[in-house]
Amino acid sequence: MADTPLTSPIVLVTDGACSGNGTANARGGWAAILTDTTGRERVLTGGEVPSTNNRMELMAALEGLAAAPAGANIELVTDSTYLANAISQGWLDGWQRRGWRTAAKQPVANRELWERMIRELARHARVRTTLVRGHTGHDANERADRLAQQAALEDSPPQDTPAPQRPAGPRSAGDDAQLGFSFDP
Repeated sequence: MADTPLTSPIVLVTDGACSGNGTANARGGWAAILTDTTGRERVLTGGEVPSTNNRMELMAALEGLAAAPAGANIELVTDSTYLANAISQGWLDGWQRRGWRTAAKQPVANRELWERMIRELARHARVRTTLVRGHTGHDANERADRLAQQAALEDSPPQDTPAPQRPAGPRSAGDDAQLGFSFDP
């Protein structure tokens, strides 16, 4: 919950979604789920129109990093190769060295978000990226995907959503009901 601060280390699971990606009326949504070792959780969502999928992937990570306490050790779990490689493979450094140009000498898309990303990364002791395959049964990634899709439909500004208290063990119908989905055990 927002009232109780999360403690480091933190796992940050993010996802972005965009319907009509790249079109003038593309609806984007993002979700960030922060969890600390005590099990406390904070869920953030938001959206914008127009948008792109890459922009929403970045927004999810940015808002999650911004919500984490300064100096935290964070594992950033994402299904975005674009996001993970930019952070872990040195793309950000290369873009800056080349004056915010790609290796193909094109302007870097979403530069303002990447500049903000550099500031957010610097606020933390360590941010390690973990790339997961989307839609392959990673429960937290699947949940972030559903939340991002819901946020895209709602076209809402960023909001701090109270996190449900989830007991360990098997999921129940109530776990997914908050998202508008039904779950048959």
